[in-house]
Amino acid sequence: MTGRPSNSLRDRARYRFDRTLARSTGTLMGWLVITCLAVVVPVSAVLVWTDPGSPRSLSGRLTAAWRTSAETLRLGAMTGTPLRMMLSALLGLVALLCVSTLVGVITTSLAERMAELSRGRSTVLERGHVVVLGWSDQVTTVVSELVAAQAPHRPRAIVLLADRDKTEMERALAARIAPAGRTRLICRSGPPSDPAVLALVSPRAASTVLVLPSGEPAGDAEILRTLLALRAVVGEGTDGPPVLAAVHDDRYRAPARLAAGPRGTVLETDTVTARLIAQCVGRPGLSLVLRDLLDFAGDEFHLADATAFHGRPFGAALLGHADSCVVGLLGPLGRTSLNPPADTVVAPGSRLIVLARDERTVRPADCGHLVDPSVIADGPPPPEAAARLLVLGWNRRAPLVLGQLRHTARPGSVLDVITDRAVPGPRDPEPDHAHAHEHAPGPGPDAALPVVRFRTAALSRPETLLGLDLTPYDGLVVLGPDPADGPDHPDDWTLVALLALRLLEERTGRELRVVSELTDDRNRPLAAVNPGSDVVVSGELTGLLMAQIAQNRHLAAVFDELFSAGGSTICLRPAGAYVRPGSEATFATVVAAARDRGECAVGYRRNDRRTAPPDHGVRLNPCKGERREWSAEDQVVVIATDPIELPRPAALGGNHRPERKDTESR
Repeated sequence: MTGRPSNSLRDRARYRFDRTLARSTGTLMGWLVITCLAVVVPVSAVLVWTDPGSPRSLSGRLTAAWRTSAETLRLGAMTGTPLRMMLSALLGLVALLCVSTLVGVITTSLAERMAELSRGRSTVLERGHVVVLGWSDQVTTVVSELVAAQAPHRPRAIVLLADRDKTEMERALAARIAPAGRTRLICRSGPPSDPAVLALVSPRAASTVLVLPSGEPAGDAEILRTLLALRAVVGEGTDGPPVLAAVHDDRYRAPARLAAGPRGTVLETDTVTARLIAQCVGRPGLSLVLRDLLDFAGDEFHLADATAFHGRPFGAALLGHADSCVVGLLGPLGRTSLNPPADTVVAPGSRLIVLARDERTVRPADCGHLVDPSVIADGPPPPEAAARLLVLGWNRRAPLVLGQLRHTARPGSVLDVITDRAVPGPRDPEPDHAHAHEHAPGPGPDAALPVVRFRTAALSRPETLLGLDLTPYDGLVVLGPDPADGPDHPDDWTLVALLALRLLEERTGRELRVVSELTDDRNRPLAAVNPGSDVVVSGELTGLLMAQIAQNRHLAAVFDELFSAGGSTICLRPAGAYVRPGSEATFATVVAAARDRGECAVGYRRNDRRTAPPDHGVRLNPCKGERREWSAEDQVVVIATDPIELPRPAALGGNHRPERKDTESR
């Protein structure tokens, strides 16, 4: 048992002093006056008594001490009768009170204004600006691409509204985005789903509104609330700005399209990412081509005037431009036709979809004289054979990836899936907890689909990855875990898996064709992959798509078809299928050879520069007169129609266009 602790005199005095100060403002002012008098009056008396020129009499010295104290405390220095001195002190106190109050009011107002500005709650009075709502992995990609857009399309101001600290947002953007030049970056803080907060960024006066998806479990629901809030602020009708949003889950796509209104476009990011992963499996280097195609640093899709080709076949337009590549038509009714047949007649009112540096550089020029028919390869290319693919890992996009692989793989192909947890099979309603199971298609429409086999293994252990037998496989897909699956960053396991696969390549001396998925573009240089492999950054892909469509919403239909399971898509095919290997030919000759095969050639990849950064040999939209020697290992980038025509849901949904976009002008 211990006794009561003894408190020192100093502790008791401090405690009573604190209690006195906590009573009221008047008590605090009283202590302040006592403290000032206790310091000023004695010091003033010392100054007077030590001054050789001070009066000799006591009354004179007291008067001088009063004058010094009054001047110090700004109470007035008038002397005379006690009444005059008291009135002078009263006036001084009133003046001090008024000045102090005025200073306090000004200081408080400035502090509140500065705090409001630092919180990002002031109204934005811009017109024609781009509004970006929400914060996600795509924000830096979207903003940087909008800043890098060509001068006619570069916004004067980009306003970002997110429920984050304004200073943190500004620091994050400054750290990862190059100087914006004449484009102003404005950040505002607050929930975008609150109409009162959303009105601060003036969305009705904006040129485009982008709603970014978040990685949170309830991110799609928040997108829906933001679209409804935007509709409440902008109002009903078709006179508002175009709206571009993105959701992860297909279940939210239809409600989001309704909430976005008639000028809205909704991207389904998981489906787009899954389709790109599936397309890269059979087309090594496709991710490099798409990254070059979607960013604003090089050539991108534009709409060009088609007056010079009205009434003529579409094939004539393919060789009708020297510095741009024609890939499709935008019909008079707004329907998009990508890679239509060469004999399709260009109807009046149509516009050309071209790949060009800038829409101002698109000028008609006949390049038919540059074609050398003698070097064009004869005969059809060999058909693609069945493949055996391996998928490592599992996340929420894995079922979509498997679905895309099953619909794009050739008959007789096999898909093996190895995960570190039990997952449902393609037809299983509940997870199968068996060690392995196989789904084989039965008779009917699925008979041509490949076999899918599941197996569980401890993939988190490097020895498990190093013990895999990869000899039978033609390609591998590495899927990282979802962010909520553990405390680590989802790219950590992916990088470890890629490192293990690289060690297996060194052991076996065989180059593996690997398609890996990352969530952060900053980890791309860390990915240990060979030049024949692809790295897909899901967040970057969504950001690039949103930036492109934000500049021209008609491109939504173009990218919809490019990322569809069937229809026209981007392919890399051997150059020997178009021109004889070892021959010297212009790119116009390659375009003519591709046209004869029902394709649109848009570039090539040099095999001797596959390992040379930053382009790794990819060159899009070369001049038609460019002449070079073509090797059998070179590849031609074409937009071709997939021979497997399968029904597919739209990945980029918009209410401004019909669901069927490939019927006009065909």
